[in-house]
Amino acid sequence: MIEARTKTFWKTTIGLSIGSLIIFANVYFTQPILPVLTKEFNISPLMSSMSVSLVILSLGISLFFYGPVSDSIGRRGIMIITMALATVATFSAAFAPTFEVLIIIRIIQGILLAGLPSLAVAYIGEEYSPHALALAIGVYISGNTIGGMFGRILSGIMTDLFNWRIAFITMGFISLILFIGFILLLRPSQHFTPKSFHWKEALNHYKSHIKNTKLRLAYLIGGLHFLIFVGQFNYVTYLLSSPPYELPTSIIGILFLTYIAGTISSPVAGNLSNHLSQSSCIKIGIFIMMIGFLVTLIPSIFAIIGGLLLNCFGFFFSHSVASSSVSGNAQYAKASASGLYLIFYYIGGSLGPFYLDPFWKLLNWQGVVLGCIFILFLTTYFASRMKKLEQSAKIRNMKKFISV
Repeated sequence: MIEARTKTFWKTTIGLSIGSLIIFANVYFTQPILPVLTKEFNISPLMSSMSVSLVILSLGISLFFYGPVSDSIGRRGIMIITMALATVATFSAAFAPTFEVLIIIRIIQGILLAGLPSLAVAYIGEEYSPHALALAIGVYISGNTIGGMFGRILSGIMTDLFNWRIAFITMGFISLILFIGFILLLRPSQHFTPKSFHWKEALNHYKSHIKNTKLRLAYLIGGLHFLIFVGQFNYVTYLLSSPPYELPTSIIGILFLTYIAGTISSPVAGNLSNHLSQSSCIKIGIFIMMIGFLVTLIPSIFAIIGGLLLNCFGFFFSHSVASSSVSGNAQYAKASASGLYLIFYYIGGSLGPFYLDPFWKLLNWQGVVLGCIFILFLTTYFASRMKKLEQSAKIRNMKKFISV
């Protein structure tokens, strides 16, 4: 087993983090350049947003399949093959003759990009010692955030300097170089044991998880929050590229550095959840997001940046608590319970532009904020229901203790 802080630990963990960086850099690559795609292909903001949403959707749906297949044939090989093909798709996107072809390539890419995030944690669980798990997963997840920021910044700068096709080619070469590093660093599986998989049993597990009210509330909160999080970042690119701001894509890409707030809020939420209930922590995250959205209504670029920082802080604050609550509340098959959270999460994110587009058309950015606040009121209600379940569980535990 791989022990914490050993040479093998850092080599393998950095390899997984590099893989994670490649995945999420490619997933969100077109987000800062949505207005550019709108103009070039003469399409609506909603249609342009499909270059992000359909990638997220295909990734989320694909999470259903990779885990079961890997139980029989292994994790590392699938991760390598899917990442190699995803890199080919990145190069191919640069030569798409029409927006429809670009979308098809991006959908295929989303299916391929799901390979690593659906299997990485399972690989870590099999190859790492129990004492090394938490640190390894923490370092790996950091690659998600860094990758998302890196891809957006790169696409914004390269599109501003050259064009979006050169941006994709650049991303392709970077993905290829990092992919080679991923292969060299990721240790071959040594503790994987093939086992037969029963689809009926897995489907029954999913069905039971959804029937679990605590889990269902966490799934809805995670999915709905990611819905508005992705949607607001899609439409803020149109806000900032239009008068009076008229920012170039390079600056819009750099604005995604606001994601750094999420790397701070996640551990803060984890520590606070040791003292407050999970539902209370989720409500704190929701409140911070509400303040962030309202701040973005101030017609100032600095206010908008401040609001986005608050949004990122609040979103990752509530997301980290909601996702961790799944493992604690799942009575069995914890891996499938956590996987189902990710499925709700990514599918929710893919629906953000569909939900917010009518608000954008009606009231522009003010409408987007209004639509997001509606969702946050809904998730506040779900968090309140979660609070009641927590209180009921406390009362039951007290009665058991007294009876003993």
